[in-house]
Parts: sequence; C-alpha cells; structure tokens
Amino acid sequence: MPVSIHSETPTPVTPSLLRDWPLPAPGEDKYSRGAVLVIGGSRSTPGAALLAGIAALRAGAGKLTLAVPESVAVQLGVALPECGAVGLPENGEGSMTGEGLDRISSYLDRSDAILVGPGLDNLGLTEQLLAALLDREESTGAERTGSGPAVVLDAYALASVTKLEDRLDPWRGRLILTPNPVEAGILLGRDTNDLQQDVADVARRFDAVVSCQGFIAAPPSASPDDSALWKITTGYGGLGTSGSGDVLAGTISGLRARGTSHAQAACWGTHLHAAAADRLASKLGPLGYLARELADQLPALMLELNT
Repeated sequence: MPVSIHSETPTPVTPSLLRDWPLPAPGEDKYSRGAVLVIGGSRSTPGAALLAGIAALRAGAGKLTLAVPESVAVQLGVALPECGAVGLPENGEGSMTGEGLDRISSYLDRSDAILVGPGLDNLGLTEQLLAALLDREESTGAERTGSGPAVVLDAYALASVTKLEDRLDPWRGRLILTPNPVEAGILLGRDTNDLQQDVADVARRFDAVVSCQGFIAAPPSASPDDSALWKITTGYGGLGTSGSGDVLAGTISGLRARGTSHAQAACWGTHLHAAAADRLASKLGPLGYLARELADQLPALMLELNT
C-alpha cells in the first residue's frame, strides 16, 4: 500500500503503483462484493443515477439499488434490470423531496457504499435530503467513529453539504467527495487557484477523501503524519462530457463497496475513469465518446491492472 506523504509532494498514480495496491479478490458471490445504494435522479435527469449505477456494477459491486423519484423508478428499473429501483417522494417538478426515507431504510442499513447526488436538480431539496439522512444517523445514535458505510457525495449534494457542515460528525471519516473545481470552490467558500492545495484543504475541512480533476487527497485522520495526496497521470480532454462525473462517482462507490479503503477506491476509480477515456480516445478520437461508454471499459482495465 502506498506510503502517506505530505500534500506538497503528490504521488503519481501509475499502473505500477496500482498493481502494488491490488483490489480485493472477486469473492464467491454477489454478497461478498458489497452493495451500493445510489440516491439521486429527477424527472428531468434520470440518466445520471443510471450512469452511476452502471459504473458501480462495472467496477465489480455485487448488488445495486437506485433510490430515485417515483415518476422514473419503473423506467430505470427496466433500463437497468440488474438493479433494484425504489421510488421516493417528489415535488410537482419531479425533484426528490427528502421524504420517505423509511422506504429505503433496509438499504441504508445494508449498503457498503451510499452515493448521493447524481441527477438531483433542486439545491434546497437536496439540502433537505442530506439533513434527513443525517437525522436518521443521529436517531440511531451514530457517533464520530468513521464506521459504517462509505458516504459518497457528488453534484448537488456537494453544494448542499456546506450548509450542514456543523452536523457532519456522523459522516466524518466515512466521506468520499468527488467535486469538480467549481464545486471544490463552493466547498471551500472561495475561488480555487491552486487545485493541488485546494483539494488537500477540502479533505482536511470535511475529514474526507477527495477526488477532483486528477488529484486525490486523504485527510490527516487517514494518515498519521499529514494528508496524503496523489495525482493521476493519464486521461482528460474528452472526459469533460455530460455524465462523466456520474460515472466517476459510481466507479469509486463500486470499488469502495468491494472492500477497498476510501483512498484506494478514489485512486483506483479516478485512474480507471481516466484510462477508460484514453482507451476510447484511441479508438474513436479525443472527443465525442459518451460517458456511458466509459463504464464498459472498466472490467478489462481492472483485469489488466490486477494481473
């Protein structure tokens, strides 16, 4: 496993490093590869939750549940028959309200990774959803131990979490954040000028592992000396396409569900996402490949790196 380093000296994430940091064995059945719960989607953007879910399965997760607005649950369940699809209450515009979490109570308890954010389209309602999830944690007596399923936040969930920062103790040590540079700035409350340092600052502030545009940071709690920092050495260009971030968040969630550490899931997931883009660019050209095609590259890439 890579040695923790000071944030001023990022470790390059290379195939050699990943081969020395192998993923968990496939296991004997789907239960041994972990369960992912994706909470997201809306009537206007159901595909984001679908992309994240497909990526989680392509990364090797054993079970997947999509918790989405009621108006799109059946359609997503048909589009991805490998998942369970649960409809949650929505407002008149088809945005998830944050109510009805009792419908997914058993999934929240049994999941190894919970991804919140892909496709959510109402900032205020997303804040209510996160608050309801935290209320549920507090009602069960959750303490700041870092135990429990990983909580992966993406898209609107990232913008909303800043307003709940004083309530995050149940999630601290369990968070994985996948912001783009603009979202990293929102998390810090300032412009991002030095992305390497900014990503490390987000990790410290939220006690989270953070993946942002090729930099991955782990907080001090994850490394005794200082925050660890890694840098991806491949990809980009055509990765800037609609749905790409949903695939990244789903990939990291799927890897984490399999039993990796937070940092390993982020490093492997971010590298695989970028390497998938490189592979598609070599076949189709540097631009024009689709986010959904990225996920299809993951199994072969993992096989190459794990042998």
